[in-house]
Amino acid sequence: MTAGHVEAQRLSDLLREHADSLIARWVELAGGELRGRVTTTELQRDLTELFTTLLPVADETADALGGDLDAELRALLADLSRNRARQGFSPSETAAGVFALKRAVFELTESNDDPEVFRRLMVFSGLLDALGLWTFETYAAAREEIIKEQSEQLLELTTPVVKLWEGVLAVPLVGTLDSARTQVVMEKLLESLVETSSQHAIIDITGVLAVDTQVAQHLLKTVVAARLMGAECTISGIRPQIAQTIVALGIEFGDITTKATLADALRHALRFEGVELVRGEKGRS
Repeated sequence: MTAGHVEAQRLSDLLREHADSLIARWVELAGGELRGRVTTTELQRDLTELFTTLLPVADETADALGGDLDAELRALLADLSRNRARQGFSPSETAAGVFALKRAVFELTESNDDPEVFRRLMVFSGLLDALGLWTFETYAAAREEIIKEQSEQLLELTTPVVKLWEGVLAVPLVGTLDSARTQVVMEKLLESLVETSSQHAIIDITGVLAVDTQVAQHLLKTVVAARLMGAECTISGIRPQIAQTIVALGIEFGDITTKATLADALRHALRFEGVELVRGEKGRS
């Protein structure tokens, strides 16, 4: 081992020698950034594992990193970023957990006048900067995944398929109808038609904000798909304003049955199923 190599290892040796006090200070600083939203025990565990993985590469430059150690370190940071994203922390708060180690190391070495230690400290600082940016990037990617998952879950919740009667299903739609949502509606409706062996489906658009050519095409595609499964569809909830818009746009629903209200559509579907509703006299005993 050369003398130069011994010198190059001095910073990592110093970090290892003061590991306990350094980790304790790191936990204190990082905990302050997270404002107590992570328990000290959890933070101690995460940062100790990260510190142990970081030590073997403490004397490397950011450009020189590579191999299994680098992969393990990045995997740990990626897991940390994903957990913080799911816990609702900001990207700055997440990256600050890594940068807090820099301050702890500076405090540890501020009284050391060895030029070699100072030089290695600058290299280590650059390494932490690179890891902090990596943490920020992985947080952003994890957050995008979470938003996508939540959007898909929201689509599922806002497109329920309800069984109104034996053989009659309804899909009450609320808000804006776009291509992605129409695909979810179509899939859920077709699955429900198969599972319940229903012969009639009602697509209620009472809560749809507006109907344009694109929305109409989406509705028509859903009706055609249901027909291919052997079910008839009725579109209900066409308010006067929407009816005027459809006429103005020249949209043709062809032979698709439309009704003004969900009640009218249900009455029509029941007649389709051979069920007749008789209105009783009010107050009759």
